[in-house]
Amino acid sequence: MSSTPHHLAEEFPDHLVQMRHLRDTDGHFHRIAREYEEVNHRVHKAETNVEPCDDFHMAELRKRRMVLKDEINGMLTRAEPLADEEA
Repeated sequence: MSSTPHHLAEEFPDHLVQMRHLRDTDGHFHRIAREYEEVNHRVHKAETNVEPCDDFHMAELRKRRMVLKDEINGMLTRAEPLADEEA
């Protein structure tokens, strides 16, 4: 298993400006991005045995992270590109 954290900035490097904009202007995006980071942090702590957990809990955390990432990706895909991203 990889113990590399999956931060949103690393997962969506081409959408950094758009993510920052959505965090500031879209309450739903802000909430799910924050939840993604929290779940991702818990997965990383479990993978590195800082806070180990059983396999079932780890699988549930990873599933939740994937669901959140898919929702974030969908919102980024549907959102209008910002001027800074086109340059």
